[in-house]
Amino acid sequence: MKKLRIVFMGSPDFAIPSLEALHKSEHEIVAVASNPDKRRGRGGKPQPTVVKKKAMDLDYPTIDVEDPKSDEFAEKLIRLKPDLLVVVAFRILPNDILSIPTIGSINLHASLLPKYRGAAPIHWAIIKGEEETGCSVFFLDEKVDTGEIIAQFKTDIGPMETTGDVYNRLKDKGAELLKDAVDQIAEGTTEGKPQKHEEATPAPKLFKENTKIDFNQSAEDVHNLIRGLNPFPTAWCKFGDQKLNIHRSKPGPKTSNAKPGQLVDLDNRLYVQCGDGLLELLELQLPGTKRLSGVDFLNGYDTSVQLN
Repeated sequence: MKKLRIVFMGSPDFAIPSLEALHKSEHEIVAVASNPDKRRGRGGKPQPTVVKKKAMDLDYPTIDVEDPKSDEFAEKLIRLKPDLLVVVAFRILPNDILSIPTIGSINLHASLLPKYRGAAPIHWAIIKGEEETGCSVFFLDEKVDTGEIIAQFKTDIGPMETTGDVYNRLKDKGAELLKDAVDQIAEGTTEGKPQKHEEATPAPKLFKENTKIDFNQSAEDVHNLIRGLNPFPTAWCKFGDQKLNIHRSKPGPKTSNAKPGQLVDLDNRLYVQCGDGLLELLELQLPGTKRLSGVDFLNGYDTSVQLN
């Protein structure tokens, strides 16, 4: 197996198991590129990304990437003479960067491509009620998440699992998949498989507008939104004039005379009426307060107030 010269690129903790897996491999990481240091608290000193910090702990040279389209970044990469760029949870790279390595550039993406192309693939798989997801390693090309697939693995999504649960599983399993894919490339046994672009689905960024709960939807759809946005950025609605974050829920009985958004006390448990039945609210939080169980919320607040 050929020993590859690799430039690794990533910023959040999802990329750390992948960096560690390649660190333990036969290949040579010649540099780690990450986002620039930034202040992560009031008045604090600029701090490195968790990936840059891990790279420094492992004694790798690091590159702060202000602008991936800059000539300065390209020149740094050219001097490193990489065989392969390995990208995990980083930024969109232009073609002139992707063309620098002698073999190519690959990416680990947290979905079963072509499904859920975009910035939030785990969130959207759960929001859409998927019963399975996985990771894909693919060759990067000029369009986002469209390149030939090298390897994939699948994992089930449990009916109560959150994005946080699946995220933690995928970052570890994805690292194993990535390391195996790099070894395949080094051995020359890789056969890229074109994606079926007609089956592509989007996984766009999450904002205030697309994380608000619509209680006219089914209880299952609202439940999927809540767990799909847990732990971040969190599903929300209005409780009077206050924003109410809902962290955990569970589908409940289908029969109720309440209107969508109405809170219901059933056997001293807190439910909200959705379009087709009740949803039990297990964990809620109002601004400036700690998280409350549904029972504590039921006992401490006016549940005649409609959620909207």
